[in-house]
Amino acid sequence: MSEKMSEKENVPISESAADSERGVSSVLPKQNAFQRLIHRRNDLNELGKGMLEQSLQYDRAQLEVDAVKVRWKLDLMVLPMMMCTYMLSFLDKQTLNYSNAYGLQADTNMSGDNYSWVASALYFGWLCGAWPWNLLLQRIAVGKLVGGMLFVWGIVCMLQATVFNFSGFFAIRFFLGMLEGCISPAWVILTSMLWTRREQTMRSSVWLCTNGVSNIIGALLAYASGVADGLSIAQWKLIFLIVGALTFVWGFVIVLYLPDGPHNAKMLNEYERVVAVWRISNNQIGLKDSTIRTYQIKEALLDGKCYLLWMNAIAIGILNGAVTNFMSAIIKGFNFDALRASLMQAPGGAFEVVGCLILGWVSQRPNMIGAAIVLGCLPGIAGLVGILTINIENRYALVAMCWLQNVLGSPIVLSWTIPGVNVAGHTKRSTVMGIYFVCYVVGNIIGPHLFLSWEVPRYPTAIKGLLGTYCAVALIQGLYTLWCWHDNKKRDKMGMHAEASEEELLEGFDDLTDKQNKHFRYKL
Repeated sequence: MSEKMSEKENVPISESAADSERGVSSVLPKQNAFQRLIHRRNDLNELGKGMLEQSLQYDRAQLEVDAVKVRWKLDLMVLPMMMCTYMLSFLDKQTLNYSNAYGLQADTNMSGDNYSWVASALYFGWLCGAWPWNLLLQRIAVGKLVGGMLFVWGIVCMLQATVFNFSGFFAIRFFLGMLEGCISPAWVILTSMLWTRREQTMRSSVWLCTNGVSNIIGALLAYASGVADGLSIAQWKLIFLIVGALTFVWGFVIVLYLPDGPHNAKMLNEYERVVAVWRISNNQIGLKDSTIRTYQIKEALLDGKCYLLWMNAIAIGILNGAVTNFMSAIIKGFNFDALRASLMQAPGGAFEVVGCLILGWVSQRPNMIGAAIVLGCLPGIAGLVGILTINIENRYALVAMCWLQNVLGSPIVLSWTIPGVNVAGHTKRSTVMGIYFVCYVVGNIIGPHLFLSWEVPRYPTAIKGLLGTYCAVALIQGLYTLWCWHDNKKRDKMGMHAEASEEELLEGFDDLTDKQNKHFRYKL
């Protein structure tokens, strides 16, 4: 490719923005053909390949300069939308935990392990929706699908304020989980389409760290609901109504502004969209291909590394199900009243935010994703040991041990990111992610049932089980990282270089799997 270009070809962002307002016909003569291709077929890989071919007409140095500006636009406009959406989805899930402190079980006549089953109901719904959502996400625009779901799950969240018995609550939570099951795989897919493989773990950590923000907001909301006087409804119902209404309203923002990928990001002009595709071409996974390829499903089921991912999904699911649904009950068991128990959960959110950001940064260092996951398990292990051994009279020290459990958010999201960065081939990746989230949900169902009602407040059976689960996560992740390192070394010895030429970059849009594409390297 000649490095010499006419002035018209070498277009920086500042000039292309002005050209975009005039129709960009002089800068991007092929763009209208690309737009017609969108309407003609639902194959973003073909579109992406055409946009990449166009980007190769420009000077590489200019593309690299403009790529930084495009990344900043995505970070400042798309990432906050993802953060707010994820925060609301987690807040919806956590409403049960916060409402439990205000007489929810008594008002709905729950007894025995009814509450544990209601906590699990959301994950039964997610279990039913996990596989179908991953198939739909391969074929349907991500932004439009998530936006539509926000309207529906906002309404369902508010409906929780209308139920009056165990069976009603179980049904509502089941449908809420089935609807919200789309958000995590959708964000993994969208992150892989907008950011480079090196950038993805940090961006994923940023949008998941809003779980911690959600913990803080939820705890303060629960506290405010608890001190509100003269209400015509029970305090626990108010929490569901407020969070559901916020979710519904936010749906309008997502439908109007969230992109489905770099090809239709409204915050980018047409030249910047081409740059955005060029930016992620080294990912070697393309954009998205709607064709279901059965050989890729078979490859996923025969790939040993995938089974390690699925085993880890069950383990982190068990940890998440336990921490998410029983933190309020554990803290309350240390002789705190309902109001103080709600407020005491807020600092845990700060631990999650800080943990996600620090370990997300660590994961961006070369060959550090696996190490960051293992490091993220250590605070949780220390906290569980503290809950088992610290004297019950030191209740604030015990609460601090509970806060350490919130650091779990970092290994969770980094584990979610791995199928996005280490599995190529769109049918294979959808298969791996579908099974992955099924396994994760199974773990979330198991987690709450480790807590036996007669073991309040330390729940020794649950705490010992969770300690073993943390150790399993670290061991499985170590084995997975070692396997990926071995496969990378084999490809290096074969002389298959990792730095792709222009022709090999285009191959990344041919929907090759990570096993087929020998230039693909696993992130460690």
